[in-house]
Amino acid sequence: MQSSLENLVTDFYDLYSGKRVWLTGATGFKGSWLTEWLQILGARVQIFSLPPPTNPSLFCQLDLASRVDWQEGDIRDANAVHTSLLAYEPDFVFHLAAQPLVRLSYSEPLETYQTNLNGTLHVLEALRKLEKPCTAVMVTSDKCYENREWLHGYREEDSLGGHDPYSSSKAASEIAISSWRRSFFQNHPVKIASARAGNVIGGGDWAKDRIVPDCIRHLKNSTAIPVRNKTATRPWQHVLEPLSGYLLLAAKLYSDKCPSGLLDSAFNFGSHLNANRTVADVVSEALKHWPGEWTDQSDPNAPHEAGKLNLTTDKAFHMLGWHPRWNFETAIQKTVEWYRATHEGSDAVELTQQQITEYSR
Repeated sequence: MQSSLENLVTDFYDLYSGKRVWLTGATGFKGSWLTEWLQILGARVQIFSLPPPTNPSLFCQLDLASRVDWQEGDIRDANAVHTSLLAYEPDFVFHLAAQPLVRLSYSEPLETYQTNLNGTLHVLEALRKLEKPCTAVMVTSDKCYENREWLHGYREEDSLGGHDPYSSSKAASEIAISSWRRSFFQNHPVKIASARAGNVIGGGDWAKDRIVPDCIRHLKNSTAIPVRNKTATRPWQHVLEPLSGYLLLAAKLYSDKCPSGLLDSAFNFGSHLNANRTVADVVSEALKHWPGEWTDQSDPNAPHEAGKLNLTTDKAFHMLGWHPRWNFETAIQKTVEWYRATHEGSDAVELTQQQITEYSR
């Protein structure tokens, strides 16, 4: 396998074709994109997931329920996780299941921790009992860092923390992954890495309290887009950026015989520096591809959300050859084009596969 993203489709196809992949959170936005990509690569995918969390959902738009082996299950159920993973005997595990919303974590803090931390521990414990070679990528979040509102990016060795329950649950998950890896997986056939990514966008995200889905809902209805935090700055990236990082990390960890602690460690998969933009920039750019209006509805009494957050990706570049491929403008363009085209009757599967192919080239 080459050490860069060039010839990404060919390299991934050679490795993932015919391999058994066990995937959590596949009915969510990122999970659906990853499942589609794995299907293109010829992998044998079994997903362990609850029903889609939104209606509409990308999972249903892609008709993935009829195209993969779906075992409905809750990541908070340790016995169900153990039974499913161990019976499948995967070559690869991608753990994406999560409660992914900051604002929801304020109203559901215990559920957030039970899903994000306990769910991660359940997967780790199941992997401990797997007696065959397997590579696992545990997906957390850029919000796992103790956010000091720095202008510069966070590195993998920076302090973990979190103001809100969501962020702190992701920091706790990273601490648990590191502890389990050092305590139980040093001389084990399973290799484990964790992955941290920023604010992802892309077609098929229908979650509440996310700016792009909010934009699309109002554009479809020809109403003004309400923007609650226009000055918040985020490292916006198309969903295919971190997914390519997850696939590349797992592939390199599977193929390479590196000393423990190098590839089986934490990795950031962030955006281009020029993609650190405000929410107002995102909305304005989106309206270039689907004209409409927006209104400022900033609320000084709203729950705390980070104002600035950016990741440094030097480690992924030097150790994996990974780098972001689509800049801010392209990410917004591809995202809005997907939504607008499906709204006007285009096939979601064809559009999704087309964008994966375009990105891979």
